[in-house]
Order: sequence, then C-alpha cells, then structure tokens
Amino acid sequence: MDLSQKLNQIELFGILNGKISKLINRYLFNRFKEANLGITVEQWTVLACLWQKDKVTQQTLSDITFRDKPSMTRLIDNLEKQNLAVRVPDSTDRRVNLIYLTQKGMDLEKQATQIVQDVVERTLSKMSGDEIMICRNVLKKIFENLT
Repeated sequence: MDLSQKLNQIELFGILNGKISKLINRYLFNRFKEANLGITVEQWTVLACLWQKDKVTQQTLSDITFRDKPSMTRLIDNLEKQNLAVRVPDSTDRRVNLIYLTQKGMDLEKQATQIVQDVVERTLSKMSGDEIMICRNVLKKIFENLT
C-alpha cells in the first residue's frame, strides 16, 4: 500500500470516527432531553461509572472516563448542583474526595440505562452478529494500540 492510500485511510478513519462519535452523542443527548432527565452525555458517563461502583475518587473517575482533572471537576460540580452526586472527604485522607451518588442520582439509573440501551440497539440494528464482533475486535485493537 502506498503512502497516498495510507493517508486516505487515516483521513477516512478520522472523519468517520469523529462523525460517528458526535452523532451518537447528539442522539443520546436528544433522547435524555426528550425524557426530561436533565443530564448531558458527559454527565451520564460519570453517573454510569458511579452506578457500577459508588464512592470512588475523582481521580478514578477521570481515569475511567479519560477526562482531565479540570473537566472532571466541572462535571462533578454540575452533578452536585443538580443534586445527583456529592463530594465527601475521605476519612483516611482529607485531601481526597470520594464521589457519592445521591438518591436522585441513583433514581436516574433505570431510565438513563434504558435510553442508552435503545440507542445501542438502534445503532447496531442493521449489523449481523459477526459484523458487531469484528467491529468490537477492531476497536479494541485500536484502543490497545493507543494505550
């Protein structure tokens, strides 16, 4: 494969990857808005982590979601303003805050998760099981190559 073909593949991958990501995020945001959940896709990523394991450090959330510290701080500030999560100083190290879900944050899980599941099903609806597996494996390899 010559350099021109490789550059076309890189351009194609970058453009498609960016467009798909933005399209999914926009679609999710609109679905959250229609359901009056009052959350953004970015907030959902943090909430989803907390639904899996509550009471984690801000740094852990940053690591899991690949967000820098200032972005995570803003996200948690907004989650606190909406009474979806709270920061609680760690009892063993007061320099560290643990992020806890509030009852309101916990109550969003079922509805938000269903919306996300619906979006995933729509996103993958015209793909066969084999195509989904190939896509998953390719994306995992790309992720591994970059981490």
